[in-house]
Amino acid sequence: MPRYAMIIDAKKCVGCYACQVACQMQNELGPDNVLIRFEDRETGQYPKVGYVIAPLQCQHCQEAPCVPVCPTTASHKDVNGLTMIDKERCMGCRRCVAACPYNARTYLADEGVVQACNLCLSLVGAGEEPACVATCLTKARYFGDLDDPKGEFAKQLAKAKPLRPDFGTKPTLLYII
Repeated sequence: MPRYAMIIDAKKCVGCYACQVACQMQNELGPDNVLIRFEDRETGQYPKVGYVIAPLQCQHCQEAPCVPVCPTTASHKDVNGLTMIDKERCMGCRRCVAACPYNARTYLADEGVVQACNLCLSLVGAGEEPACVATCLTKARYFGDLDDPKGEFAKQLAKAKPLRPDFGTKPTLLYII
C-alpha cells in the first residue's frame, strides 16, 4: 500500500487561495467551510528576516491525537496511513477538533459532522493529483508516495520537514520554509 504524503513549499506560496477554492469545490463545501487555512510566518532572525505564507490543513499525522479521542471511531487511520473521518460514524462531538494541535478540522454545522482533508483519495484513485496540488498556480505543492518517491517529489522530500516537530505527531504533510 502506498504511504501518501504532501509537501508544501511555503517559499513559493503567494496566498492566492486557489488551493482552498479547489478544495471547497472538490468537497462540495459552502463558502464558510474550509479545509485549508493560511498562516503568515516570519523566518530567520533580525536583521535577516523573511516572510512566508503557510497553508495549513490536516497533517495526516502518524501519531494523530484526533484518533484516540473519537468515541465512535469516525476518526481513524486508513490502510494508507492517512488520518480520515467517516462522516457516517461522526456524531459531531468535536473532540477531534479540540485534540488537533494544528486546528485543521472543520465542523460542518449544516451536516452536524466534522471534516478534514482526505487528500482527495477519489481523485488519487483515478490516477489524478489532489485538487489543491493540481490547481496550485505557483507549483508550491507536491504529492507522492513516501515508499516510492520519484521525480520532483523525491527532490523536495529531501528538503521538507514537519511544520511543528515539537508536537510529536509525525505528520506526513511536510513543509519547505
